[in-house]
Amino acid sequence: MLYFSLLFAVLFGFWLLLSGFWDNGLLLGLGLASSLFVAWIGTRLQSPEQENGYSLGMLLRLPRYLVWLVVAIVKSNIDVVRRVWDPLNQPITPVMGRLPVSQRTSLCKTIYANSITLTPGTVAIEVSDTDVQVHALTRDAFADLAGGEMDREVSRLEVGAGHRRSSPNGKGQA
Repeated sequence: MLYFSLLFAVLFGFWLLLSGFWDNGLLLGLGLASSLFVAWIGTRLQSPEQENGYSLGMLLRLPRYLVWLVVAIVKSNIDVVRRVWDPLNQPITPVMGRLPVSQRTSLCKTIYANSITLTPGTVAIEVSDTDVQVHALTRDAFADLAGGEMDREVSRLEVGAGHRRSSPNGKGQA
């Protein structure tokens, strides 16, 4: 109940600040109703205490990850354009394989798979509890994913940079 109350208060306060309607009863009522509805949905979907939910720490780490992801997308886009413009020197060598996932929550597994798909030249085809099936335009793109940098970056969203936990191969990772 505390989570719902805090979420509602933040949502309604944010709505008031952005709308600027302090004296119109109808608009205040609609803002109140929409804030209640969204807080109810947010509480029903996931609360931070649940295993598959999000946390404030995750939301604070998200901007850093998004900057990293945009850089990865730009680099990959440049690689794909080079291969399309010069197929003789940089051939397209499609490859499909499975990569292990180290994320514990469904949310972070989804973020990982979506990040793979957002990166030009790679597509996440199927996600399971232990791995993700990936189609890559080139062997190099698949090797980059297999190197685990994207997996580690998404895992940092989940646990933060200062926490250690074990990866699927049994080794600890930051």
